[in-house]
Amino acid sequence: MKLEEPHYSDDLNGRARLCRDVILSAGALVLRGFQDSATRSFSMKGPQDFLTETDAASEAHIRTAIAAHFPDDAFFGEEGGGTISNRLWVVDPVDGTANFARGIPHFCISIAYIENGRAEIGAIFNPAQDELYFAERGAGATRNGQPIRVSATTAFEAASVEMGWSGRVANEIYLEAISDLLALGTNVRRAGSGALALAYVADGRSDAYVELHMNSWDCLAGLLLVAEAGGEVCPFMDIGSLRDGGPVLASAPGIAGGISQASRIPIASASERVSELALT
Repeated sequence: MKLEEPHYSDDLNGRARLCRDVILSAGALVLRGFQDSATRSFSMKGPQDFLTETDAASEAHIRTAIAAHFPDDAFFGEEGGGTISNRLWVVDPVDGTANFARGIPHFCISIAYIENGRAEIGAIFNPAQDELYFAERGAGATRNGQPIRVSATTAFEAASVEMGWSGRVANEIYLEAISDLLALGTNVRRAGSGALALAYVADGRSDAYVELHMNSWDCLAGLLLVAEAGGEVCPFMDIGSLRDGGPVLASAPGIAGGISQASRIPIASASERVSELALT
């Protein structure tokens, strides 16, 4: 779907407007692909790493729209990679591709904008559910325009924690972390989209999300959402990197300490908040 040609001011407000517009138009493209079983056919990039033609089409759409309006901004996407600079868009064109390929409506597009080393804008959109999560640094987080907050859960026995899996981490370490989370009394689940899992923490639908290795395009928008919704997050750029990824933790404050201890992923201090990240 080709975007109209509105004027976007060359500042954060203009980029926030573009981010909303392009994630919605990319969502329409992705939803058409989801509804057409022929375009849900997939290939494998690696073990449990799915690729559909919609992934590439969505990324190309987003990349083209950003380049048309902010040609000097850098772009770093899951499918096509890119360069890193002081003004940077980090994009996952379809997160939850295995769900997408199997006709499960739990997938999303994730876009983060980083300027001068800080996550300024984060957007996650599930077009199958018509739910747009959006955050701007210092302005809170919303779902479809309504403010959201992390849960008030303080009891591990009442907590639902989602934990993502990565082939970059030995199964023994992954199973040990799950065992320690279960020992706390939490319910541990996995739904197949790390970006949406982070959005659900921000929205209070889950109480925490843990992944022992996560790519930056999967997590930067979601970490900003959680931080802006009042949650605790890990210092992603200190324990990982933009290009290579790293461990991720996001949690409701009432259980964050225990989740951090069980997962062995630290919580950011006030000076390390995700909205203040320095690129490394």
